Amino acid sequence: MTKVAVNPDILRWAMGRAGESEATLSKKFPKISQWISGSAFPTLKQLEEFAKSTHVPLGSLFLHQPPEETLPVPFFRTVEGDAPRRPSAELLDTIRQMKLRQNWMQEYLQRIDASPLDFVGYHSVEEETQSIVQHMREVLRMDDQWAKSFRTWEEALRRLRHRIEDTGVLVVVNSVVGNNTHRELDLSEFRGFVLIDSFAPLIFVNGQDGKAAQMFTLAHEFAHVLFGKGAIFDLPEMMPAQDELEIKCNEVAAEFLVPKNRLLSQWDKRAEDSEEIARLARQYKVSQLVVARRALDLGLMTKERYFGFYREYQKSVLGAQERKEDKENGGNFYFTTHLRVGDRFARALITALLEGEVSYTEAYRLTGLFGKTFDKYVEWVEGVGR
Repeated sequence: MTKVAVNPDILRWAMGRAGESEATLSKKFPKISQWISGSAFPTLKQLEEFAKSTHVPLGSLFLHQPPEETLPVPFFRTVEGDAPRRPSAELLDTIRQMKLRQNWMQEYLQRIDASPLDFVGYHSVEEETQSIVQHMREVLRMDDQWAKSFRTWEEALRRLRHRIEDTGVLVVVNSVVGNNTHRELDLSEFRGFVLIDSFAPLIFVNGQDGKAAQMFTLAHEFAHVLFGKGAIFDLPEMMPAQDELEIKCNEVAAEFLVPKNRLLSQWDKRAEDSEEIARLARQYKVSQLVVARRALDLGLMTKERYFGFYREYQKSVLGAQERKEDKENGGNFYFTTHLRVGDRFARALITALLEGEVSYTEAYRLTGLFGKTFDKYVEWVEGVGR
């Protein structure tokens, strides 16, 4: 059989990108140590399997040297002082997929003579938080008590997501790469990211997070849109990176979700911290960590009490129950698929497909859905939709 001369550095790059070790891959590729040393070469069939195992395009394995993969937006990490963490293959591939969709949407909107969104990049970090939040409420058509009328976190989150999509922003919520359930996104790496464009800004939320926590991520990401600055972020312990933009986005999201004046008037100093935080989290439909962090910022809790609460919350039965509810609510295949594709994007793509402006092949590529599965999804969107 014909052997393929592959640069061993390319093989090492693919393995490192996927987080795979030589020992792990040797179970599937017994001669991998020889490929890496250059004393032997794989067949084309083996190279195809290697590409699948390391989640890289087959063509990249024929390069003379490893490609430089750069992130299109800043990655704001909270933990400082450590060596820079290499972006995972899952994050890189997810951003690449979202850029493809964004580029298609931008071209489609320009083709139908749509106007750019006037609120993208409208604000600067020097402005007062209150004035930015007021404009945010106007754009989203949501007052400072909007969450109060919803019974569950799920309902409130859906309303916020829909209102953001109604403004023209693409919103995607996914916990895996595309539709590949074997490639989960790591919540400890990132909670979300924003890709800015004046016609089709895109917000991506890591679906591994709980519903209540996703509420803050969405608000934080929409603030990025208002500033016209894309980013990837992690936000552990509700602590933003020491960056002016990230700190401002957190302030805007916190004020939008849990208004300062209302929290100050509602906080009962006589109650236990955990009880008060849980009560207010239910009212505002946000994570208890959001309420606790807001209380810390407003001087209602000390840092010692905040981090004490944080440690207890992380191992609490309540936290486990919230995550359990999130898992249980994700059973509908087409609803989950719709979150992964995004309502605004899906409807634009279906319209273009029906008008003959995009081929089925392209629609399959953009959604990761094929044949009858794609057809049934289109029927679901047209019949049930949101």
